[in-house]
Amino acid sequence: MREMTGGEAVYQTLRALGVDHVFGIVSVHNIPIYDAIHRGGGITPVAVRHEQGAVHAADGYARATGKLGVAITSTGPGVTNGMTGIFEAGFASSRVMMIAGQIDSVHYGKGKGFLHEAENQLPMLRSVTGRTESVRRPEEIGEAVFRVAEDICTGRPRPGAVEIPIDFQYARAEINIPHVEAWPRKAPDRDAITRAADAIKAAGKVAIWAGGGVLTAGAEGELTQLAEALGAPVFTSGNGRGSIPEDHPLCIGPLTAQPALTESIESADVVIAVGTRFQAGQTRNWSLPLGGKLIHIDADPGVIGRNYRADVPVVGDARLGLAALLKSLDGAASDPGYLARAQELRDATRQQIRREIGPDYEAIMDSMRELLPRDGMVVRDATVPAYLWGNRLMPILSPRTSLNPTSAAIGPALPLAIGAAIGSGKKTAVIQGDGGFMLNIAELSTAVQYNTPVVTCVFNDRGYGVLRAIEGRTFDGRQFGVELATPDFVMVANGMGMKAERVESAAGFRDAFARGLAHDGPYLLDIDMTKLTPMAGLGTPPPKKS
Repeated sequence: MREMTGGEAVYQTLRALGVDHVFGIVSVHNIPIYDAIHRGGGITPVAVRHEQGAVHAADGYARATGKLGVAITSTGPGVTNGMTGIFEAGFASSRVMMIAGQIDSVHYGKGKGFLHEAENQLPMLRSVTGRTESVRRPEEIGEAVFRVAEDICTGRPRPGAVEIPIDFQYARAEINIPHVEAWPRKAPDRDAITRAADAIKAAGKVAIWAGGGVLTAGAEGELTQLAEALGAPVFTSGNGRGSIPEDHPLCIGPLTAQPALTESIESADVVIAVGTRFQAGQTRNWSLPLGGKLIHIDADPGVIGRNYRADVPVVGDARLGLAALLKSLDGAASDPGYLARAQELRDATRQQIRREIGPDYEAIMDSMRELLPRDGMVVRDATVPAYLWGNRLMPILSPRTSLNPTSAAIGPALPLAIGAAIGSGKKTAVIQGDGGFMLNIAELSTAVQYNTPVVTCVFNDRGYGVLRAIEGRTFDGRQFGVELATPDFVMVANGMGMKAERVESAAGFRDAFARGLAHDGPYLLDIDMTKLTPMAGLGTPPPKKS
């Protein structure tokens, strides 16, 4: 314990937690924290253009690196701007912490209308976090930040937040800075592992369902070993993509919602689910049958049995649970015929999706995968190309290289990609629609300022393509609120100092994407979807250019 300012206490605690980047906007309610970071060194502050972008970038950083992602905001409007990012991080079980300012403690709670006063900021934050604290004395700052980080980083990750009154950030006090070498992992119960192993040994057909918790635990090696030991097909959730390479013969991939794959899942004698909540999208709103017995391994006991009844619940860290299971198998193996049928259905489904997206998007997808390094990042927004091929078909070949908004929000892709690229240093491709792109378009300037290796591919149909299709199917073809006055994205990017070009064909995309990857820094491609062969199943197509 030693004397320091509250701002210095935040900085020292972040350093003790191993934080090396923070994302945010300097304001009058957090400036002592930024000053301490500036003086202390070792932490790079990334100045975004909007607090929503700050939290999304911290989220992308956390998902790409496995580290704690930190966003620093003002109180009041800074926090409300960042709420969408915290909401998304919660859906994705991402290690994200918001450090927010608060008005002077002498004015807090009095409703006087002080600058950026936010009387109910705390309960608002608690509605989307696992743990949120409000500092009541300067001496508490280090411990409060540490407690929130501990909650975020142990068990199933949930975002957290801490608010610190501005006078406490300036105040000097004797403050303790906690330290941790590594967060503890929950070991599974031995009896539960024995019961799980016995169920597997008695089964003829074994399937594995891998969720994002596999990547959180760094258990992709153990997952692959288990699959290979059993000869079992591996289905993945959206967040579980990359837990086993999607060119591995045992990987079925994120196709659980495809009707053709129902047979494989339903006919399994045992499904081993690891690190998953069985969210709605992957289970067709929980109508998907899971076959015989369900072994569910998860660090969060609250998610086991929430959506599917677990015959063998195993509460524990995914890596420890899979490792213990591997040691207990005694040569157990799945039916080779079952695996072969699952692979046959997988291949047929992939071919069907290729036919549905058509030759132009098939070529674009293949070019993107071929040119992007194996460990390159793929960040997708909630947009038609992502739904129809990016989320289902484009191969993910390395862990922590696949990101998308789990909450299905539009707009997060660019700031997610910026955070991921800054954290990983890897080439990053963004699959974005023009409608969603407008929500965070200002972050192009952030990408330029930090020279992030992000190639933003804007698939431009001058509107909200997903909603256009829904309206076309639902309201006798009536269209409303889905057509947009879309700016010249090349001109906008150029105006922010970014290289950009237009794309009007699949062949043109390949050449332009290669130039984008070769460029030292960010790049933008404005892809005119009206010039490409339409994808099937979209309902009303985008209007033709006059």
